[in-house]
This record gives sequence, structure tokens and C-alpha cells, in this order.
Amino acid sequence: MKLRILLSAIALIASSLVVTAADLPNPDADGYVCLFNGKDLTGWDGLEGYWSVADGAIQCKEAKETSKQSDLILLASKENPEKFANFEMHYSWRMVTPDGNSGVQIRGKIDRPEMKHVGGYQADIDAKNNYTGIIYDEGGVAGGRGIMSKRGDKTVYGADGKRTNTPLEKNNDEIKKAIKPQGEWNECVVIANGNHITYKINGEVTTDMTDDSPKACKDGVIGLQMHAGFNMTIQFKDFKIKFLPAAK
Repeated sequence: MKLRILLSAIALIASSLVVTAADLPNPDADGYVCLFNGKDLTGWDGLEGYWSVADGAIQCKEAKETSKQSDLILLASKENPEKFANFEMHYSWRMVTPDGNSGVQIRGKIDRPEMKHVGGYQADIDAKNNYTGIIYDEGGVAGGRGIMSKRGDKTVYGADGKRTNTPLEKNNDEIKKAIKPQGEWNECVVIANGNHITYKINGEVTTDMTDDSPKACKDGVIGLQMHAGFNMTIQFKDFKIKFLPAAK
């Protein structure tokens, strides 16, 4: 009987120590947690055949005729979306091809599980640099609001859903010049803190959004978008996140 109890206790302890693909590493000295190990896609989930690791970066590659509207999903955020509410996230990206569209989903919702599609707030990226730096409502999950906050704008949605825009210190054209072209890395910071979202590229605030609307996204999934309709290769690297205390 004692042996059986001992073995049961050992099994219980062992099960509690199992590390799954969704587990995140410990934060570094500055409080940042690494989201990508630079070697493989451990901790991420996407449609087979489109995502890989190349040059130490997450790579998405698609041909127009077989392209999909889908995402590479951070498993930790899928399993614990409530944890991904308030944070500061850093990452870098570059367009390898002259065409393409992508973005990073924050506080998202998996609205089409069979396609691994994430909708909601998107920090937008496109090869032609028409939309890079905006916040977009992918899939209409944040209330069907389309382009939610333009490059060069400070956008506020009131509790009644009404939208107001005021200009940032630098306008659209000035910010656009700070975004590096095809083949060069762009460093991004996205901060989500309560009702406030800021998107920065290469040190410039590209857009600033406050969302007090009933349609606001409070927490959710992190995803990297593969947009359908392009011959595209895009790479991401240096993903890290610092979780912030709940906004007051």
C-alpha cells in the first residue's frame, strides 16, 4: 500500500513537470519572455507547408494560386488568451519579395479554426508600404471597423463607438520614410495597455489608438498573418514580450 501511494505521488509530481509546446521560457533580467527560439517552430502552430524557419527567422512563403488567409498562432496565447491582455511586444520583420501583405494579430480571436485564422486587432504590414503601420480589424472581429487607426493618426473610439482622429507629431509621409524597403529589417514595438494600443516601427510611432467602444478587444491570441492572394515571402524574428500589470 505504501509503495502504491509513493508511486502515485511520484507520477503526480512528474506530470506537473511536463513541459508542453505552449509553455513559455522564464523572463530575462528586463522582464521580457522570448517567443521564438530561432531554430524551429516550437510553440507556434500554422498550416503545414507555408511556415518554416530560415536564416534564423520565422518564414512564411506562399504562391498566389495556393495562397491562404491564415495565421501562425502562438500556442501560449491560444491556451491562455487572458494572459495576453496588457503587454509590450518587440519583433522584427522583412519582406523578401516585392509583393505581399501580412501583419501581427494582437488580442485576436480564432474565428475559423479549420484555417487557423485569427481576427481582430492587426498591426498591419504590406510590401507596397500603403498600409504598413496602421491598425486593422482583420475579419471584422473587432466590430467590422476596417482600418481602425491610420498611419499618422491618433484615433479614439468613445464608449458610444464614435470615432475621432487627430494627427500625430509626424504625418503619414514622414513616418513612411522611416519604414525600410524590401529586404531590410524593420524593428517593431506594439504596446497594448488597457484601452490603449500603440504601434511603433524603427522608433517612430506610426499610429496610436484608444478603444473604449463596446466592440473593443480586451485580450486574446497572438498570430502572424499569411494574407491570401500573393506570391509572398516574409520573415519575422526577435520576438519577445513583457507582460504589463492590469491597467487601472
